[in-house]
Amino acid sequence: MSIRIPGRVPAGQKEKLSTPSAIDFGRRITILRSPGGTPSGRVDLRAVTVIVALVALALVVAVLALGTGDYPVSPDRVVQAIFGQGTRIEELVVTEWRMPRVLLALVLGAALGVSGAIFQSITRNPLGSPDIIGFNTGAYSGALVVILVIGGGGYYGTAIGALVGGIVTALLVYLLAFKRGVQGFRLIIVGIAVSAVLASVNTWLILKADLEDAMSAAVWGAGSLNGVNWTQTRPVLIIVAVLVPLLVVASYRMPMLDLGDDAAKALGIRAEPTRLALIILGVALTAVATAAAGPIAFVSLAAPQLARRLTRTPGVSFAPAAAMGALLLVASDFIAQRVFQPALPVGVVTVSIGGLYLVWLLAREARRQ
Repeated sequence: MSIRIPGRVPAGQKEKLSTPSAIDFGRRITILRSPGGTPSGRVDLRAVTVIVALVALALVVAVLALGTGDYPVSPDRVVQAIFGQGTRIEELVVTEWRMPRVLLALVLGAALGVSGAIFQSITRNPLGSPDIIGFNTGAYSGALVVILVIGGGGYYGTAIGALVGGIVTALLVYLLAFKRGVQGFRLIIVGIAVSAVLASVNTWLILKADLEDAMSAAVWGAGSLNGVNWTQTRPVLIIVAVLVPLLVVASYRMPMLDLGDDAAKALGIRAEPTRLALIILGVALTAVATAAAGPIAFVSLAAPQLARRLTRTPGVSFAPAAAMGALLLVASDFIAQRVFQPALPVGVVTVSIGGLYLVWLLAREARRQ
């Protein structure tokens, strides 16, 4: 790749400007080279540092969560128990009782962070998250239909209802917002309107239900990781593992859409099919998280923007958003379990943190305008 500068350039500078290392990206960038010396990629050192720091913090919180409770285990013994070097009781407590909850918090937090990054990139708006667009509300509606209308269904019945509700809501919002393509502002406005309608339906369903069923539905709607085990965790891990390769492919195409549809087409990317594929991936991640733990709000909203401010990148990226989402959810679950007695649903803590972030974000946008 060579850069041509219009006008007269001194001969001593022309050779310097034609090399990739002379490009000023505004931050420290390491250029990767193939064995032949040809540039093959670049790495943002600040972004990598932030990702490593966020992952390390998330793991530290995870170890603390695994070691605290009615049967405390020191951090070094937690690590030994994870690798099968602890006592029988330590391995039982750490790997069988506490590990599913902590692992699910890390995975679902990362999934919600990536989902938020997808929708904020598509809408080009920091408010463009599944929480605002209404997919969480639709998933809650599907779960309420199973719990209150059909009756029962257990964990998997409720999860299937949430999946169907989230997917149907996403399809409805997409169709209503589609007009010669999907524009970000229109998607947000339509999503808010659909979410308001579904919220009214959810309230009506709860008011018409029996007290016991209504309490069960309200607890599920708060978003909770209480009582999860390996039977509930394994399907989530499998689904997320299947989605990871698709996300890797999407991560290369999403920045091209940020340049605009015309620029994306010039680079050989079909804008609308790519946007639809990204929406499907984002909905799938949100639906999986909601089906497993209920509508955990505001992680998708806050994680991508907090990560972007730490990395100082022009747009949102998957890896920093995933790391920040994992840290936010595992830390929120730790606070919900250990700070409050009796323990709160994790969704209560994420709503509190996300609400403060939303107020700050709206105030910041108002000052900018």
